[in-house]
Amino acid sequence: MATATVILLDGLAYGMVLFIISVGLTVTMGLMRVVNLAHGGFAMAGGYLAAMMIRAGVPFFAAAALATLAAGILGGIAEMTVFRPLYRKGELAQVLMTFGLTFVFIAALTWLFGTDVKILPIPSYLAGPVDLGFRTYPTYRLFLIVVGLLLFLLVWFVIEGSLYGARLRAAVDNPRMARAVGIDVNRLFTITFVIGCALAGFGGVIGAEMLQLDPFYALRYLVLFLVVVAVGGLGSFKGSFVAAITLGVVETAGKFLFTDIAAFLLFALVFVLLLWRPNGLLPPKSVA
Repeated sequence: MATATVILLDGLAYGMVLFIISVGLTVTMGLMRVVNLAHGGFAMAGGYLAAMMIRAGVPFFAAAALATLAAGILGGIAEMTVFRPLYRKGELAQVLMTFGLTFVFIAALTWLFGTDVKILPIPSYLAGPVDLGFRTYPTYRLFLIVVGLLLFLLVWFVIEGSLYGARLRAAVDNPRMARAVGIDVNRLFTITFVIGCALAGFGGVIGAEMLQLDPFYALRYLVLFLVVVAVGGLGSFKGSFVAAITLGVVETAGKFLFTDIAAFLLFALVFVLLLWRPNGLLPPKSVA
């Protein structure tokens, strides 16, 4: 019973980290339909910036907020200078350019900080265990679960229930008509890209305890982020949430119970899920 509870809670915490980072990719890749293989680089940049600030004495949550903002600004600059010219170039150009941008992130951070793993100290009030009644469990991992749930609700409301979300979907589906009714499509896309990269940066900060932060982070975890978006359904926030939790619990269970084949179990599950639901577990209604 104890092991099953730990697997479930650890899987939920890990899945929430995957969701927090991948939801930004759901925004840029699923809604904006931009193939952004550099997404992990923005998460990595957020984590590195937070690590620098914490080392300089900035409190954890202040550093997380500033790093999230910086990752968003970096994403906005990248959208205007690198991504915008690629919107009409097709997927191959986007893949090549963004994959190259990933190596730029890796080279820059290696040059600036070396290859050592960066540790983000957890605040003392989140570092200890909490008594759940039937066992104790790390407070920080419960914090990750709560933050992931709140972020899911917030993003779902903004995209599905707000005027901003309606304008974004209209701009993606028919940019010419959106411009005709007065929507500034370029500005809207830049704001959306900033939000997506800021979410990645935030995930890179608070998820550093579970996803090792080093210069190869952007490549090491890229497949996981892409898998969450693909298995959930392109552009589906609910799908990405369900996929992230499912994959997080399965991978965690594999590491606890089947250590030698844990990675194979995860990707075997992905293979089966995509054969069963090629458009994702919860695809948008337009492709369901």
